[in-house]
Amino acid sequence: MPITSKYSNDKVEQIISDMFDVLEKHDASAELALMVVGNIATNIINADLPAGQRKAIAEKFAQALQTTIKD
Repeated sequence: MPITSKYSNDKVEQIISDMFDVLEKHDASAELALMVVGNIATNIINADLPAGQRKAIAEKFAQALQTTIKD
């Protein structure tokens, strides 16, 4: 069963495009881009989620990321 998001594909795609534009503007390598995106994820988890849920959310995030990586 597909996962249904409460966010529109258009909104998600526009934010992704904006993020890529910023990374491109700064001529960020893949390594730097991943470091920045990882730091953003960490900051969101630490700032916006209850302390008791952070570890579980981070683990689910990591699992979701791994399932989207192409071999």
